[in-house]
Amino acid sequence: MKEILIPAEKLPVIEEADICVIGGSCTGVFAAIRAARLGAKVVIIEKQNRFGGVATTGLVCMWHSLFDITGEKQIIGGLTFETMERLEKRNAISPFRNGHEYRHIAFNSEELTLELDAMVSEEKKIRTFFHTIFSRPILDDDGRISGVIIENKSGRFVIEAKVFVDASGDGLLCHAAGLPMTTPETPQPPTACAHIENFRKIKDLKLKDLIEKNRSRIPNLPCGYYWGCDIPGSENIFMFSGTRIMNCNCMDANEITNAEFESRRQIRALMDLFRETYPEVSVSLQALPSAIGIRESCHITSTGQLKGAEMLADKNYADTIGEGTYPVDIHGNTDDSITFKHLTGEKKTYRSNRLIKEERWLPEGKVLPYYRIPLSCLIPKGSRNLIAAGRMLDADSEAFGAVRVMVNLNQCGEAAGVAAWCSLQNRTDLPDVNVGEVQTLLKKGGSLFESSTISQ
Repeated sequence: MKEILIPAEKLPVIEEADICVIGGSCTGVFAAIRAARLGAKVVIIEKQNRFGGVATTGLVCMWHSLFDITGEKQIIGGLTFETMERLEKRNAISPFRNGHEYRHIAFNSEELTLELDAMVSEEKKIRTFFHTIFSRPILDDDGRISGVIIENKSGRFVIEAKVFVDASGDGLLCHAAGLPMTTPETPQPPTACAHIENFRKIKDLKLKDLIEKNRSRIPNLPCGYYWGCDIPGSENIFMFSGTRIMNCNCMDANEITNAEFESRRQIRALMDLFRETYPEVSVSLQALPSAIGIRESCHITSTGQLKGAEMLADKNYADTIGEGTYPVDIHGNTDDSITFKHLTGEKKTYRSNRLIKEERWLPEGKVLPYYRIPLSCLIPKGSRNLIAAGRMLDADSEAFGAVRVMVNLNQCGEAAGVAAWCSLQNRTDLPDVNVGEVQTLLKKGGSLFESSTISQ
């Protein structure tokens, strides 16, 4: 490969902050808000034009229950609950306050965009840079990150900070800082969603059968597994999630570029099929995501990997920072299979949208009310003033299949912001942060409940 030597350059320091967050997903935003509310001066760097990540730019407009699997006990609060309450006032979210009835919670992605804008703008200690990409870190001789180089249409600049939160999804800052990373052999495949008008008006739709009947004639049709939801505040718009890009390395720029093309070809083929098969229904494509939804790309090597066997055995981690009930959900990377390991004790595998295997992984009559997420899986091994929050956390395939969803990663974002603040205040490296202090502050902010372990 041809190489070019770039001359050294002098860059202006555009901002000096206490904490710098790379990535403005809900995970990153919640990290920034929690840190700012504790008193930190925070900067958020976001490459898109809005906050929210896959919840907004990816159109994935569904969160999951705030309650344990029995529906009796609320286990998720904090900024997730606060955001839901704010959306409720705008008629932009489905019911979420009853743990027995509502396990899946739909929201309006555009309204969430507006609400996140408002939540960040209310925090006067946060400065935001939209349309701005992280380029590389500036490392001191002792391994600490003293600043990051950013780029936008105004030029190249440096942001200096004392502590950094990598909420980029892909662990971009962790990787660039030279911290160890791993790439799974069979990562969960990416999916692009779409908003479709009048989808619900198609009567007796058996999508898998329809696709297989026409696949030879329309080769770009997706695999056939799909899910979705009606968008609150809209009469006829359905969020459709049904594309799947097999064998995609989402850390490779060429492969993710091809995945964007392929996902839209699949959506186009599906729309053609609907129009042709149901001409009496005005099925209309209303929105495409500005970025494909990435389930998995790479992971940090942390001070304590989250292991599925331990997590699903109800392990009470001394450094618990969050709790969840979303099942282990693993999408096949070479076919259209999907496996769910539910906390009710049931395990089901589907292929071609048909149940092919059913068993129990817990004794009959037993359930796991919820599992816990530890702080250690967010702290990169060898880091000093950097913590990761998001899908790049360190978890084996089984644990990752459960914790990767937004309501869980939202909690990780809050914990990262609080841990960053504690590191800043106590002048300690993040691996040495006082876990009990982090848990106490999370509890005071409504993000961790009394049942969670509080370290001494």
